[in-house]
Amino acid sequence: MMTKERQQALSNLLRPASPPRELNNIYTPDQIQRLLDVVRKDGPWNLIIAQHFASADELIATMSGALPEDFELTLDMFLTPTFRGFYANYSAALYPEIEDCFYNPTFLEHAKAYWGAKYAKPQMMLFNVNGPAGNTDPGHLDSPSFRGVRYENSPTWLCSVMGKSGLFTDYLIKMAQVITWFSHDDASGFTYWPDGPLQAPQRLLPPIYNRGVVVQNEMMYHRGEANGPLEQQRPDGLEFSTVFSGDPADNDHWLLKTGDRVIARHHTDELRFLVHWSAEVFEDFAELKKNMDGSHDLSHEQAINMLIDDARAKGFAIETPSDPLHDATFIRAINAAYDIGGPTSYPDNAPVTPLYMPEVA
Repeated sequence: MMTKERQQALSNLLRPASPPRELNNIYTPDQIQRLLDVVRKDGPWNLIIAQHFASADELIATMSGALPEDFELTLDMFLTPTFRGFYANYSAALYPEIEDCFYNPTFLEHAKAYWGAKYAKPQMMLFNVNGPAGNTDPGHLDSPSFRGVRYENSPTWLCSVMGKSGLFTDYLIKMAQVITWFSHDDASGFTYWPDGPLQAPQRLLPPIYNRGVVVQNEMMYHRGEANGPLEQQRPDGLEFSTVFSGDPADNDHWLLKTGDRVIARHHTDELRFLVHWSAEVFEDFAELKKNMDGSHDLSHEQAINMLIDDARAKGFAIETPSDPLHDATFIRAINAAYDIGGPTSYPDNAPVTPLYMPEVA
């Protein structure tokens, strides 16, 4: 089934079009302030994990390492106080005050140069923000998009498994990201596996304030790193309903609240703030047209059937699901057919935060 040869073959698929290219001084001070102002005035913001996943099976499908048969993982175990919001989506800026950041000609040139392509258009821009926070993520892929099956219209787990399978290369939409971090933590960087998850990782070393990379994160395992004092990385009272917002009494501080209870308060200088800009890239006009006119699109049914047929052909017992997009048993089984166990090594200074295991009374 999952032989070493198959593991290596799948690992070889998970490499970006080019190695990440480091950038410095990416945003101006005025742009940084405007980006933070949106976070302050339009909050509160929900946890990343609460926005994207309905079960631990769905989360694991985007990460690495299948669920153990004799142990029930829950989403609670992966909770970290990291929050997300969108500045732009569907190629449209959602806030006029950051249009120059989204419709950024320098970023578009970075994206085209990364692929050696002729055309590019901005697609999406989001932020992740947290105070001190652990990171239980052993390494993940960002959600890829395929013609007809995109991150906007599909579960995150499905797009991730499609990317890991190698079956949909002809449908993959070329993407490039400019990812920028703002963090003063001298121990918190960015770990990535440009040669596949079974090879040694590389690291963007801290501090990473206004530094970042041009990259294809949909096809490269990567992870952010924990930041801040260990004793503050999982505040008491953290729940799926916890939200992040500016402190109305002080423009230099931010609040984590569960219901009406403030569970943490952080100064701006304590934040780890990430801005993720993403573009779709087209090698030539023919590829641009094919991506825009819908003439070569996949359906969800086609994608699911391709995965099932391929997994069965490789000896995996996959039952036909009645609700394939949400069936936890099916998600677990189809992910197991394409999961290689994840990265095999980590930088000494950037270990994975252990899963949260509450004591049983």
